[in-house]
Amino acid sequence: MTDGVDLPLMIPVVQHFAAPEVADVEAAMRAALDGLRLRSVVGPGMRVAITAGSRGIRNIPLILRTAAGYLKELGAEPVVVAAMGSHGGGTAEGQLAVLRSLGVTPEAVGCAVHGGVEVVELGRTGEGRPVYFDAFAAACDGVLVINRIKPHTSFRGRLESGLVKMMVVGLGKPAGAAQFHACAPERLSDALAEMGRVILQRAPILGGIAVLENAREETADLVPVGRDELIEREMALLERARALLPRLPVRALDLLIVEEMGKDIAGTGMDTNVIGRVGIFGVPDGDPAVRRIVVLDLTEASHGNANGMGLADFITRRFQRKIDFPTTYLNTLTATFVQRARMPIVCETDRDAIATALRTLGRPAPDRVRAMRIRNTLMLERLWVSPAVWAEIGGSPGLTAAGPPGPMRFDPEGRLLPEPA
Repeated sequence: MTDGVDLPLMIPVVQHFAAPEVADVEAAMRAALDGLRLRSVVGPGMRVAITAGSRGIRNIPLILRTAAGYLKELGAEPVVVAAMGSHGGGTAEGQLAVLRSLGVTPEAVGCAVHGGVEVVELGRTGEGRPVYFDAFAAACDGVLVINRIKPHTSFRGRLESGLVKMMVVGLGKPAGAAQFHACAPERLSDALAEMGRVILQRAPILGGIAVLENAREETADLVPVGRDELIEREMALLERARALLPRLPVRALDLLIVEEMGKDIAGTGMDTNVIGRVGIFGVPDGDPAVRRIVVLDLTEASHGNANGMGLADFITRRFQRKIDFPTTYLNTLTATFVQRARMPIVCETDRDAIATALRTLGRPAPDRVRAMRIRNTLMLERLWVSPAVWAEIGGSPGLTAAGPPGPMRFDPEGRLLPEPA
């Protein structure tokens, strides 16, 4: 299948991003908690739920542990609550397993960790849509919402991925996630606001801590967001997060090689804001325009959830063997974006997948093919690009060649070897 296909040389490139970073995460988290004025509303004996989602947020065990310790100082009983919609297979055990894979355990966060998918209906939106909320959290005396703010991978609007989505979808569990995703894509951002307002009226929300990350996936800021300003403040924070988002330094590619994708990286395994593909019928793709995408592996932290694999054209056999289809399909059907769960063409090895993709492009000359290799869509500071790409972007501000062109290296089984850092 791959006979006669020559692979391009690749040039290591470093992208230099503006990267504000919190020097002392624990101190910054305590300052953010002070900013919420919790001492005036939290007292001895109160049980307070702290949200924890399914994304790989830098420093999340420390952030949660600091919040739990702060609440204990006020005499409260903190409990970390799994808040991830239908992820983890939509079961308490699966959601706790996801948290463990992210380092969120009772030992790491200094308090109990609760999983469960039972919900209560808090009320209905103006158009009659029920709003569900985690039953355990609803029975607590307070809920502290902690989540990263960032552009979403499925829709655009003034609210995307952040504190409101954590309340509506994360704490909505499978039932709430299904209600939210039943909306048309163009309605999702407005639906977050509508459903979020019901939750703020009916649930014991104390406020939120918004986590902003820089392009290196480091903690850039921890921002206190009061209950009464939560929706409007998050809209402004989303614009800050959008400016920090890392991107590929091109408008078009023939081939993008992604070493790994996964739920710990993005809800769709690969960030659609990075790869340019959306994978939703009727929603146009963005930049860059990529003719072929090859994904080599699925992260262990995904627990077999391969939602988003349909954004790729080719995957490897080892990727396919890791897929948990019931978990993947539950997540995909809840989101309703079924194109994203389509099975790509499966190739036996990494080399086969890359060469086969090039063959479908007409076997372009190695010095002319516009190819790029990345670790994943979160780690974009270091790239590998073909000479044709470097001829286009070389000399651009913020880009530096870190070495000469060299061949992609494979082990005897055809697995792509990691490049030295």
